[in-house]
Amino acid sequence: MPEATVQGIRPDVEVMTRQRLPYFVGISGQTVGATGLSMHLVVIPPGGRADPHLHVGYETGIYVLEGRVCTRWGTSLENETISETGDFLFIPPGVPHEAINLSDTAPARAVVARNDPAEQDKVEPFDPGR
Repeated sequence: MPEATVQGIRPDVEVMTRQRLPYFVGISGQTVGATGLSMHLVVIPPGGRADPHLHVGYETGIYVLEGRVCTRWGTSLENETISETGDFLFIPPGVPHEAINLSDTAPARAVVARNDPAEQDKVEPFDPGR
């Protein structure tokens, strides 16, 4: 069995996610060989929003570094919670949601952690009109 190593990573390339938000991929199965975790930086542009979606089979934890974000959630996106700098947010598996930056002038930034090393493979679009 290969020796386990501690790895540092500095994400410097923005990728567009299935949620249509820019991510800076940090820890994942692809970057460091993680087997049960992914951790990224998400940047929601001023006035930006994620496409409604859900995550199949994994939990999501979010820590807001800066900004104010409205997360709408539920079968019709009928519920909402506001997260601000310093707040944590938990999203259970399979809960439809979308994130909206409440500022038209400043980006919102957050650290996103999930208990899946390849979480983008399990993001599904959600149509609240169904």
